[in-house]
Amino acid sequence: MTSRTLPDHDHLQHTHSHAAHPHSVAYQLLEAIRHCEQRGTRLTPIRQHVLTLLLEAGRSLKAYELLEAMKQLYPQAKPPTVYRALDFLVEEGLIHRLDAVNAWTACQDVSGHHHDLLVVCTCCGKVAELSAPLISHQLQDMIQAAGFVQTTSETELRAICIDCSNKQEQTTP
Repeated sequence: MTSRTLPDHDHLQHTHSHAAHPHSVAYQLLEAIRHCEQRGTRLTPIRQHVLTLLLEAGRSLKAYELLEAMKQLYPQAKPPTVYRALDFLVEEGLIHRLDAVNAWTACQDVSGHHHDLLVVCTCCGKVAELSAPLISHQLQDMIQAAGFVQTTSETELRAICIDCSNKQEQTTP
């Protein structure tokens, strides 16, 4: 294992976060369409609708939540319709698959920074996208030292967001 021990403040200088994105859904959709065009793929109306639902939600959504919302515009939609769209959107880097909560969330910065850490609120599904290359390199070194090979470039961290934490504190006697 290579040693990458740095003072605590150094890793913070290289951490980049996208918990809330300032761009509108329309702008993000336009960026997604451009992204697909550059890659020679197509954001079909169904794929675009799934992405729109995720962008508008502001949190992660489960496949069946997406299916119910899809049926408002596409009454004949079935689970394979949603799963095919989700698979495409993940492959294109437009959304993230969140194993921690068995859901998906829109990538908030398609044309910008790489996100290697995803912090997922296990209560409400809110997601923060973080880019922390030093932490990720240290984690990868530790995984290799333990005799494993990392199979994804993203690491999910389960947490509780401040809003949910405050709600829990208010309901606890």
